[in-house]
Amino acid sequence: MRLGLALGYWGRGPDPAHLPLAREAERLGYHSVWTAESWGSDAFTPLTWIAAHTSRIRLGTAVAQMAARSPTTTAMHALTLDHLSGGRMMLGLGLSGPQVVEGWYGRPFPGSPLTATREYVDVVRQVLRREAPVELDGRFHPLPYRGEDGTGLGRALKPITHPLRADLPVLLGAEGPKNIAQTARIADGWLPLYWSPTRTEVYEAALADRREGFLVAPMARAQVCDDVTEGLLPVKAMLGFYIGGMGHAARNFHADLMARMGYEEEARRIQELFLAGRREDAVRAVPDAFADEISLVGPRERIAERLESWRKGPVTDLLVLAPDPHTLRVLAELNA
Repeated sequence: MRLGLALGYWGRGPDPAHLPLAREAERLGYHSVWTAESWGSDAFTPLTWIAAHTSRIRLGTAVAQMAARSPTTTAMHALTLDHLSGGRMMLGLGLSGPQVVEGWYGRPFPGSPLTATREYVDVVRQVLRREAPVELDGRFHPLPYRGEDGTGLGRALKPITHPLRADLPVLLGAEGPKNIAQTARIADGWLPLYWSPTRTEVYEAALADRREGFLVAPMARAQVCDDVTEGLLPVKAMLGFYIGGMGHAARNFHADLMARMGYEEEARRIQELFLAGRREDAVRAVPDAFADEISLVGPRERIAERLESWRKGPVTDLLVLAPDPHTLRVLAELNA
């Protein structure tokens, strides 16, 4: 099991700790570093900055939102950064949800998310292979565009720039069983949002068709600390926000996932509190047990013991959200 550093996205402004953490992760032998985006900082620009200040560590987006860019634009970002970094790019994509897609990007959320994702990946792959002009008779991503409001003058094109690698890895963030199963068929890897090493049966059927070399790369908060309860507070705050606020009361993929993992009543209660404006109560309603099983928090000995369960399952890459260099070093030593 390889280690990666997940930096997430910016809050109010750039985090001055991100670049030093990325450089320390490279020094410690971490395989990869990952950036994200929501409705603030983008995923590619910070990753390019990190690429310029490192030399070996792989560079991934976890995730770049599909609604933010056409698939050809995303492919251009990926092939450009792959060239600039000497072949270190890993493209992680996610569909996001209706609130972000329609509220921030001003686009309709696709009525068939599986089809939209499949078309998007198809176009990206065509660009990276550069075997022929990119064409797709698609429902969501038709190329060339032949809609009634078009000019009819569009022509299929090949990228001017020759991609460095046709097989640049494409990973998908997926939560629903059908989406995960499709990811196993069409992508090079999967980026789970919540992963419990004690509940791998939740994903077993969906991952049944994954091929040799398929990456399973979950993110997990990690912190070496004496007080487990205190160390879990950032995990609970994240869960309270995602389960309570990252979606509509009637359509929240994160809450649905928590429910499938055995915490249905608790997930609905968190939603109820958050949507009623009681955000602190929503965070407190997150069960410590759930926050604990999807993270690595506590003294070194406790983390060492729990790390073994992560190694036993199908996880190939553990992407750690670590707040300090000490935690990065301890995990590197324990995983050596």
